[in-house]
Amino acid sequence: MKTITKIIATSAAVVALFFTTNAKAQSTQKLGIGLTAGLPTSDAYNFVGGIDLRYQFDIDKQLSIPVTAGYTHMFAKDITVGNTTFDGVDFGYVPVKAGVKYFFNDSGSGVYGLAELGAGFGTKSGSGTSFVYSPAVGYAWSNGLDLGVKYEGLARDGASTGFFGLRLAYGFSL
Repeated sequence: MKTITKIIATSAAVVALFFTTNAKAQSTQKLGIGLTAGLPTSDAYNFVGGIDLRYQFDIDKQLSIPVTAGYTHMFAKDITVGNTTFDGVDFGYVPVKAGVKYFFNDSGSGVYGLAELGAGFGTKSGSGTSFVYSPAVGYAWSNGLDLGVKYEGLARDGASTGFFGLRLAYGFSL
């Protein structure tokens, strides 16, 4: 499947999700910005850093539909062969994900579980598009602060990599 087809399919899914979720009168919308720092699961990388925007549709106080996009950068380790050291190749991608967020408290804040699926678009020529999945748990305060722990995995052509990360975010109602 060509990259443009994947972009169109992802965009159509996000738009459909927006209209079906937004149709409910009791839903509210939130926008958040987050920073992520993490440790990769692959020996090829040292560190992962990222930034994201999350648009969240609250179905009710406990259930939300988040749509997340941002940029994630995996910093490569240098490779030494004999007496020669080669620079590792960093990997950057733009994740576009949609999912479900469930608060275990009926107040709409506190401990939550989150599951997202989507696509990761590589930023270097020829890096392609990966399937992205991201389960998380976290705690959201009523003042907008959000602290979560997540795993984000990327899979493409039978290969996979990922990272465990800590996400600190601030969200506000629209």
